[in-house]
Amino acid sequence: METILARQSVVIKCNLGASILMGNYEFYYAGGLLCALAGKNPQQVLQPGAFYAYLQPLFDTYEPKNEKEAYLVKLLREYKVGEEYQEQMAQLMQMGLQEKHIWVKHPDI
Repeated sequence: METILARQSVVIKCNLGASILMGNYEFYYAGGLLCALAGKNPQQVLQPGAFYAYLQPLFDTYEPKNEKEAYLVKLLREYKVGEEYQEQMAQLMQMGLQEKHIWVKHPDI
């Protein structure tokens, strides 16, 4: 999988305020992004269920600064975590944690 596709999918969904997360690839990018926004940094890459549990307190404590951030929290809160885990998910979490151009579909532009 091209990791940029999962990133762009999450960005488009938050920009439009529509759809749901469609798998753990999107979940890991979105979770990393929420951690970055909330100033949290997981010390290690967690398996899907543990990562969701790590994020859960943020669903209630993080105060979104705009509608896009609010939709990101909604996407994550409503996501049903699958057990699938692959190395690219760690990369996606890091992409979210290090995001510099949030909400831009093509960060190279």
